[in-house]
Amino acid sequence: MKKDSEISRMFAYAGKRHWLTILGMILAGLSTVLSMFPFICIWFVVRDLLNAIVAGDINLATHSGAYAWWAVGFSVLSILLYFIALCCSHLAAFRTASNMRKAAIHHIVKLPLGYFSQNASGRLRKIIDDNAGLTEEFLAHQLPDLTGAVVMPVAVLVLIFTFDWRLGICCLIPLAVSFFFMKQMMGGDNAGFMEGYMAALESMNKEAVEYIRGIPVVKVFQQTVFSFKNFHKAIEEYKKYASGYALKCRVPLTGFNVALNGTFVLLIPVACIILSAVTGKASYQDVLLDFLFYCLFTPVCTTMMNRVMFAGEQLMAAKSAVNRIESVLNEQPLAEAGSPRQPKDDSVSLVNVSFSYPGSDKKALDNVTFDIPVGKTVALVGASGSGKSTAAQLIPRFYDVNEGQVLVGDVDVRQISKQELMNKIAFVFQNTQLFKDTLLENIRAARPNATREEVMRAAEAAQCKEIIERLPNGLDTVVGNGGTYLSGGENQRIALARAILKDAPIIVLDEATAFADAENEHQIQMAFEKLTQKKTVLMIAHRLSTVEYADEILVFDDGRIIERGTHKSLLEQNGRYASMWRDYQTSVKWKVGKEVK
Repeated sequence: MKKDSEISRMFAYAGKRHWLTILGMILAGLSTVLSMFPFICIWFVVRDLLNAIVAGDINLATHSGAYAWWAVGFSVLSILLYFIALCCSHLAAFRTASNMRKAAIHHIVKLPLGYFSQNASGRLRKIIDDNAGLTEEFLAHQLPDLTGAVVMPVAVLVLIFTFDWRLGICCLIPLAVSFFFMKQMMGGDNAGFMEGYMAALESMNKEAVEYIRGIPVVKVFQQTVFSFKNFHKAIEEYKKYASGYALKCRVPLTGFNVALNGTFVLLIPVACIILSAVTGKASYQDVLLDFLFYCLFTPVCTTMMNRVMFAGEQLMAAKSAVNRIESVLNEQPLAEAGSPRQPKDDSVSLVNVSFSYPGSDKKALDNVTFDIPVGKTVALVGASGSGKSTAAQLIPRFYDVNEGQVLVGDVDVRQISKQELMNKIAFVFQNTQLFKDTLLENIRAARPNATREEVMRAAEAAQCKEIIERLPNGLDTVVGNGGTYLSGGENQRIALARAILKDAPIIVLDEATAFADAENEHQIQMAFEKLTQKKTVLMIAHRLSTVEYADEILVFDDGRIIERGTHKSLLEQNGRYASMWRDYQTSVKWKVGKEVK
């Protein structure tokens, strides 16, 4: 499908309803042709009336009434066919947009979690939802009009040369000039405008979401102007495309409108020249009738070119929309093993692992090797950006390594089926996401078939009992966005309840006490004891008190392990860890007070 045109790929999303799109286009074309006939009928009415007036006998215009009714009939039939065409195109458009959204949503859930850390939710929502809406609008409204815009020039060419070829050329020249200016607006450098415009729109949407979410923090620290900087930059980038395109189109659009509405500048002088050259009353009358026809028909040409221009603009937007949605669909999930292997136990090993994030030349991990035996706890410590979280994220395959191997049970994680790997690992993130749902369902997300009693036992083991008792409806209280909000430490305990309920043999804790106060940290430590019993645990922490009793501590710096050992042995080495420990102990004892003089 990549080799097909954007329109063909768009039709493919309609599934079995694609024939409705084709039927709608055919009916729209017929409606356009029928819309021409009322003008011919009106011309016949004018002709009969003029002949009757010249002859001085009104009875000669007896057929004008019939022609008038024919004009009404053709108009009604044209409108009816156009209405049916829109019904067909709307049904196909709704299915197309729905299938696009479904395809994108079904695809992104297959992508590795690392993809979402590099693509903000606002941008993804804009790509999927808004672009599917653009294709829906194009297929429902603009495609039937585009069909009419393609059919109409053919019918127009036939009609304008039917009566008088000289007057026909006078109508055709302004159309050709207006078409030239229209190509200037949509071709050349402007042809790729829509891609940049849509990218700028997505960026602005992403920054708007981030800005709105951060307003509470902005107001607290009185940083409104500074915080607006990124959003303002995105707006300026959008302005550059929108205003730039408008400015580029000033001259072509002016030329388009002048040429299109200047038909009479040629038509009237040429008609006068023709009239001055004819002899005889009958010939004079024929030229005048032909001139009246072109006077009646010229507005149709203007409408036609405006429809062509508008439909062309919408076609550019629809093509860009398809390409942008397919940019998400073209993102490849991590490769699955053809013949998955079964891990022999629950140990974890990183062997000579090097890794760089997509688009970065700097190594986030450089030749890292360590083992976590079954039932043991290994802690990773170090400064922010030293590679701790990156090492943890490679175990559940947020990303695949560039060099080396990540082993679970002596089997490369790339050779383990995704379902088996996810069943083996419970991951507690630094930032916990709660759904807008009941607390029961939020915890049960780890194991959807768990009973209420199992959820309650997991919640109690995670020290969540007092949270549940405090909430108005207990486990049935709606939490998350739009519901009851919990503190950061309480959110962490809910996340631990999920991990306990899942009961996976390998636990990865990434800064699980990051948002906890002293009381919550104590509760979380108690939950850790329950969660990590007889489990293989990888723990990442800045608070060194949480890793003091780990079986091994690895000190990271700039993507490398610079120290390793137990808490006691690392203190005896008097290296980086010992320095970090002393700083931590000083910070624990530090408190606000008056300066002693």
